[in-house]
Amino acid sequence: MVVCEKRVEADFVVVGGGMAGLCAAVAAARNGAKTLIIQDRPMFGGNASSEIRMWICGAHGPNRKETGLLEELQLDNLYFNPELHYTMWDDVMYNFVRQQENLSMLLNSSVESVEVENGRICTVTAWNLVEYTRYRVEGKLFADCSGDGILRLSGAKYRMGRESRDEFDEPHAPKQADKKTMGNSILIQLRRTKTHRPFRAPEWAYHYTDETAPKRHLMPEGNNFWWMEFGGVRDTIADAEEIRDELYRIAYGVWEYIKNHPDGRGHEWELDWIGSLPGKRESVRFVGDHTLSQKEVEAGGDFPDAVCYGGWTMDDHHPEAIYYPGPPTIYHPAPSPFGIPYRSLYSVNIDNLFFAGRQISTTHMAMSSTRVMATTAMMGQTVGTAAAIALRTGETPRGVWEHHIEELRQTLLDQDQFIPNAKRRIPELTLRAETNCEILRDGWDRDWDDGEHGVSFAPGEAAVYRFADEETVHGVRLVFDSDLSDLKRQRNVETSGECHEMPALLPRSFRLEYRDGGEWKEFASVAENRHRYVKLSGAPCRCREFRFVAGEAWGGGASRVFSFDVF
Repeated sequence: MVVCEKRVEADFVVVGGGMAGLCAAVAAARNGAKTLIIQDRPMFGGNASSEIRMWICGAHGPNRKETGLLEELQLDNLYFNPELHYTMWDDVMYNFVRQQENLSMLLNSSVESVEVENGRICTVTAWNLVEYTRYRVEGKLFADCSGDGILRLSGAKYRMGRESRDEFDEPHAPKQADKKTMGNSILIQLRRTKTHRPFRAPEWAYHYTDETAPKRHLMPEGNNFWWMEFGGVRDTIADAEEIRDELYRIAYGVWEYIKNHPDGRGHEWELDWIGSLPGKRESVRFVGDHTLSQKEVEAGGDFPDAVCYGGWTMDDHHPEAIYYPGPPTIYHPAPSPFGIPYRSLYSVNIDNLFFAGRQISTTHMAMSSTRVMATTAMMGQTVGTAAAIALRTGETPRGVWEHHIEELRQTLLDQDQFIPNAKRRIPELTLRAETNCEILRDGWDRDWDDGEHGVSFAPGEAAVYRFADEETVHGVRLVFDSDLSDLKRQRNVETSGECHEMPALLPRSFRLEYRDGGEWKEFASVAENRHRYVKLSGAPCRCREFRFVAGEAWGGGASRVFSFDVF
């Protein structure tokens, strides 16, 4: 067979299409970088895809939900996929990439080699398993969002396993360093049934009894079976196939035990789906200019270069996993939120390598919190935005830290990525106006611990800016209330038939108008809004007044607005 070879070029190359890679690629493209994303599966989403079906978890607590590109994507899912079918969720993510200008994709393509010159990656080679084609991809900047750090083939420094307690002064770390990690999990999904039929597991599966069954929550209701975990005492990369086979034996055995138990606990349930690909928690971690550690997490991560945040507990799964008779994980407290520094998102020794996802520059203990997907999505948005700034200014990733860190932080805030203790800069034109809604320009795009930062508008009500002199308005930035108490997760039971409505206070329609002493004129009108963050530009208008006029919210009544800027 003749192997076809093709050459592709991009300014920014993202390897890995999970939540981190997805957000990195879209952020870079939107900010002007010609971007290519390489994904080794036929769909995007990684652990959140229909292949694995893990919840997108993130920061705990009221008003802590991650926004930016992740919230946009999840609102798209509610709009196009209200029953939250996982297979349709795959297509929502595909559309997120497909519709984005300046962004192209290579699916079903695994990176197999990396070429480096003078400390910089110049080319990666990827094998496409459905086209039988080898792609040679040249780029200026690269981001590893693969989860397993495949671009370590460049010689980028990395770690694997658990640090000793003394290395970073981490009380929760083991006394001695080792190569142990958290394990992989295979998930199953159930559906209700009216007729009980015994489940017959394959002969090669484990056949548990009350005495041999894992010491876990062996009830069907509300269970996504994350504790069916194995591999922490193996190499979760090199031994991935053996780990998968063991998890199959466990999963089929666990369901057989639950379904056929004489107490009837599983009689009203049937197995609807079992994953063919385990979800991975940990493998390698790159080394950056800064390594985030346990005590820095506990102190709140108040870094001058904080660009995103965590807020999940330090959720440290035991390496023995399902074979450990004690609790499967220890939840060590972590503040919500805590800042994550930009210096943990690029390589210490490869000059043009970013990374985002579970493999950023942290210790094992810090990673036990930062690894969850809502957090990694923000890392992705950060590195994609930083890549666009680096390309525009001719900087390296480190150069963005040295010369453009505040520009990066303000760009992220402007594009609705929250950063703890960082206030968004308000456009001068907005500040020059008088207004009936002062709180809409206070620089905060969500309610917070100090109180509310939004205003409700009944249909027809308006927020108005009035200028002392005639001004030119080029565009508008709006942030709406999309209910940050709702995590917008997929369901354990896909066939529930329930419909998840759009957020009740999110405006479905609104219009923007201007005038200069005469009649109000239309600047823009939106009849079917589905997003929290909206930025609109139109033909520049000269005016003394500009207003936002609410239509009807998705809940049928008033809308709620956090920010209204003109520029």
